[in-house]
Amino acid sequence: MTAKQGPVLIELEEAGAETPATAPPVPDAAPDMPTGQAMQTMAVLAARRRSRLGRFFWGALVALIGFVASVMAWDFITGLLSRNTVVGTVALGLVVLVLVACVLVALREVAAFARLRRVDSLHHAAEAALVADDLAAARVVTGRLEQLYHGREDLAWGRQRFDERKGEMLDTDGLLALAELELLAPLDAAAAREIEAAARQVAAVTALVPLALADLIAALTSNLRMIRRIAEIYGGRAGVLGSWRLTQVVMTHLVATGAVAVGDDMLGSFAGGGVLSKVSRRFGEGVVNGALTARVGVAAMEVCRPLPFVRKKRPSVTALVKRALTGLFGEGGA
Repeated sequence: MTAKQGPVLIELEEAGAETPATAPPVPDAAPDMPTGQAMQTMAVLAARRRSRLGRFFWGALVALIGFVASVMAWDFITGLLSRNTVVGTVALGLVVLVLVACVLVALREVAAFARLRRVDSLHHAAEAALVADDLAAARVVTGRLEQLYHGREDLAWGRQRFDERKGEMLDTDGLLALAELELLAPLDAAAAREIEAAARQVAAVTALVPLALADLIAALTSNLRMIRRIAEIYGGRAGVLGSWRLTQVVMTHLVATGAVAVGDDMLGSFAGGGVLSKVSRRFGEGVVNGALTARVGVAAMEVCRPLPFVRKKRPSVTALVKRALTGLFGEGGA
């Protein structure tokens, strides 16, 4: 008869206690990645639409200030005329000159809005001709484009070449592509240089100026100047109000499409993979703000361009940033 087996006890050796020598190293905390906060704040502020109450308030305030200023000027002039006719007449003449200057400024702003509408209508007409594949409409568009750039000496050679070859084009795409090549290629290059200059300035101020709000002010002024210059390059020269309205259009488009967010396409590598962003957060913020400025510039090109991009590719933000920041932060901040 087999003996009954009892329970079996297996003793395991206890693991040795952890010591500072055997403990695994503490992982490094992930550094905060640059976010381009100045550019994102500027874009949101520029794209924000004022409420009706806000428009009513500012309109009433401007009307009140204008009314008070006109009454004060009237009392001032009548008082001078009552005391000294000659001095009062001189003051009246100066006020008239100021009023004439204000009227001229207002007319210039109206003309600037008209130029912007002209370029915008030309852009929409070109898009409609492409969608409908309408050669006759494309010829009308190119005729308006030639008229728009009729007095531009820098495009004289391009206009001549376009006149020589436009009769050979028998399709809509070919005609608009020829106009794009001969008339807009030099303007695209000039706009790209403006974008690079603005990106370089924003990046440098963000990285090198430690003052509070300096990066936000630099981003706002540089982007306003860049958008205005791009509009001038393409023939849509804008005034003060026109530039601000154009900036709102560009920023609204960027905010709506999420194009001011860090993390997509090349911005992720600029924010997290660059040596400078690991050495100094300020330098990393400068690189990202410069990259976002370049993206704003490309969007401004799309808005201000009288023709859509037909066969020519839209400028690469990555290439623009590398050219702008090479020599400023090493090899484009990489």
